[in-house]
Amino acid sequence: MPVPNLKVLASLPNEHPVPVIFRTYSLALGLALGPAALSLLSSKKARAKGVFASVYRILSRELAISGFPFAITVAVGGGAVLRHVLSLLDSEEGDLERIYGTAIGARLGAFKARLARAPEEDRAFCCNALAATFSILLLQSRRPSRTHPPGELLPLTPPVASGRRVSPTLDLTLLLLVRAIDALVQRGLFGRQENESDEARDKRRKLTTKIDALVFWTSSARIMWCFFYRPSTLPRSYVQWISSLANIDRRLVTTLQDVRSGRFSYVNGIAPTSSALEDLAGDLGYPREWGNPARVPAYGGTSAVAQWQKLGLTTRHTGGIPCAVVHGTVTGHSCTQNVTLRALHAFLEAVALYLPVHALPALISNPRALLKLSKVLPIVFGTARSATFLAGFVSSFWAGVCLTRSVLLARLLPSVSHDFWDGPYGCILAGCLISGSSIWIEDGRRRGEIGLYVLPRAIRSCLPHRWLTSGGRGVQAAERLAYTLSLAYLLTAAQYHPASLRGLAKGTLAFVMKGRFGSSQKPKEHASMTRESNSQM
Repeated sequence: MPVPNLKVLASLPNEHPVPVIFRTYSLALGLALGPAALSLLSSKKARAKGVFASVYRILSRELAISGFPFAITVAVGGGAVLRHVLSLLDSEEGDLERIYGTAIGARLGAFKARLARAPEEDRAFCCNALAATFSILLLQSRRPSRTHPPGELLPLTPPVASGRRVSPTLDLTLLLLVRAIDALVQRGLFGRQENESDEARDKRRKLTTKIDALVFWTSSARIMWCFFYRPSTLPRSYVQWISSLANIDRRLVTTLQDVRSGRFSYVNGIAPTSSALEDLAGDLGYPREWGNPARVPAYGGTSAVAQWQKLGLTTRHTGGIPCAVVHGTVTGHSCTQNVTLRALHAFLEAVALYLPVHALPALISNPRALLKLSKVLPIVFGTARSATFLAGFVSSFWAGVCLTRSVLLARLLPSVSHDFWDGPYGCILAGCLISGSSIWIEDGRRRGEIGLYVLPRAIRSCLPHRWLTSGGRGVQAAERLAYTLSLAYLLTAAQYHPASLRGLAKGTLAFVMKGRFGSSQKPKEHASMTRESNSQM
């Protein structure tokens, strides 16, 4: 069996198909096996079933032809191979009819003539699109795994009849679609003006920053609202992460959904047979009546004060369940203490989350730099800033909830029932809208990356669930088309317009396509585009 010449492989250019395939598969395999390994190590249930059996199942899934590493390598490496073949054909100067025969040579000659007339970028896009088509077909050929009922997204959440499951490649497709649209927008903003003033460039940079903040604000508001009322429209792992970070009692989430459906009403004094709020109030050490909608006042004002005094509470002037029950185990009656303690808790969790994010690039590129204080301080400050952003997000959400239902709005409008204040367009909506403003704490460069991270999930939550689970040909065709065009454009942009890419997309594609982190402009591209991209990033 012939042994590959490693020296020959090492001497190949970075953009040759062989190194591209090797880098793509290695990176994709790491991205696939890394989370699976962490999940296995952190799950007692998975380890109880047998470590070797779990490892075998993971490897069998990810190393298969329909696995993510191979499928994504088909897209990236396949496009590189097709472009290389076309380049060889374009440079062929011999007599094609003499080399390949009359029939084949004539067809190759005609194809070569048409190829010469097509722009190089268009040829690359077509090659990438063809390879991406095979990639999505491989991914969707994977055998679906056993799914959990939508009602298990959060315990005590009412089950939702969904029929068929959502496409397992939907999240990846939406991620690629959002990144491709962003690349188009960035190219439009920074790729057209050649001779413009610094003032004009600064205006466009500020415009992009505002767009990033708006994208995050609207996306996060939609996601948080769906977390409470439509968790089945969000990825399961995302729901679990929000639940852990928000530290909200699941029985409170159930009650909010009951208020929306009309099963729980202060005005009508009704609740499900087993009221989760009564159990919650009792577990917290408060009278069970505080969780009974038939006993607590539905409106604010003097009558509410008198009714609360009968229930042993003298500090509440509005209707609805007391905030002491809403706060859960975090704190008691004080809304200020609740906001403060939740901010501190979120900050500590965020430090553990963001420290690897800020330190990993330095560890990969130049580990010795971490021995210098001048290199460590930016990592520390960046981590603290990102953690403050996440702490501000959590605390401002709770501040919006308490200001709406107890401290401010409910007091100003006592005639409005708490069926509204505790409903889907009351305190929860206010908290969702306020929390997104914390994005202005984050660094401008990361602001755009965070917005691009949450936008695919927000788009998924807006798509009709019945349409997504219908299993119709239209759904499948739409997803395949979006996946193919988005991935093809990203791969083409990485080669011809790298400055239009941002964040993870820019670094990842520069590595797999060119073998380096970051990217450099082609000489034919405008110098102004380079300056603009650097000022934005």
